Amino acid sequence: MAIKIPTVALKGSGDQIPVIGFGSGTKWRIAKAEGEKKDLFIQELADQVSNAIKAGFNHIDAAEAYKTHPEVGAGIANSGVPREKLWVTDKYTPWSWTWRKGKGPLESLELSLEKMQMQYVDLYLVHVPFINPETAGIDLKEAWRQMEEIYDRGWARNIGVSNFDVESLEYIRKIGRYQPAVNQIEFSAYMQQQSPGIISYCKKHGIVIEGYSPLVPLTKGRPGPLDDILPLIAKKYGKSELQVLLRWVVQNGVVVVTTSAQRKRLDESLNIFDFELSSEDFASITEVGKTKIFRNFMTDLYGKYDSTLYNDL
Repeated sequence: MAIKIPTVALKGSGDQIPVIGFGSGTKWRIAKAEGEKKDLFIQELADQVSNAIKAGFNHIDAAEAYKTHPEVGAGIANSGVPREKLWVTDKYTPWSWTWRKGKGPLESLELSLEKMQMQYVDLYLVHVPFINPETAGIDLKEAWRQMEEIYDRGWARNIGVSNFDVESLEYIRKIGRYQPAVNQIEFSAYMQQQSPGIISYCKKHGIVIEGYSPLVPLTKGRPGPLDDILPLIAKKYGKSELQVLLRWVVQNGVVVVTTSAQRKRLDESLNIFDFELSSEDFASITEVGKTKIFRNFMTDLYGKYDSTLYNDL
């Protein structure tokens, strides 16, 4: 029986984004960069995307930085699921101008769509806020102007950002005709606020939060304070620790992006919608999780705030 994945409406379009997505990210890019046999690599990632869709994922997360658009496109095409039944998110990488001609999101997405063999994406994000002539050939104002043109052209049905802080979002609010529908940030029990005030700001302005690296307490955050309570909570619900952590993210009102090369893990990740953490268990994970901060990404930009991150949560 197919799993029915809940959705969240995006401000502006009203489009419904599935609350769990399959990420085609860093692992694959690194493997490719290190020179694994190209044909085997392409087939491996294409198969993983296809397997994720066959397992029940209907939300695929991609990015220019991953350099895997052909593989993602092939996986979607080989899945047997019509494109219109899937939600595809992609991201503009500002530093991509160093490896391709042209500057900005317009040419970036045009090339990405060609590589994925698609006419549009459901959501297009600016991957990072530090955009200036030195790093991207353009500034943030021009990048967001191009994002709005992408939306007007219908190349992306929704536009948003990733790893943006309050200051960067406020800038777009002042200069933009359209506002970001989504902010994709690192979010886990050990990283409950990527930058100061970002959670409350996004909620206040109707910006849906997407969370990547949700399983850090199990992957890179051990040993940690959750090690003692997660097994007990998992046993209580007849679920795995992985499922408990993903469920905790979803109950925060955050769209979760996860990944795995194993079909068993894919199935496990999707089976989080038949239970709900009690308020006590939810609060326990939240409060214990706050006693440790583990930042997987964006340390150079936001690591300086780690000692005060939770002051306004």
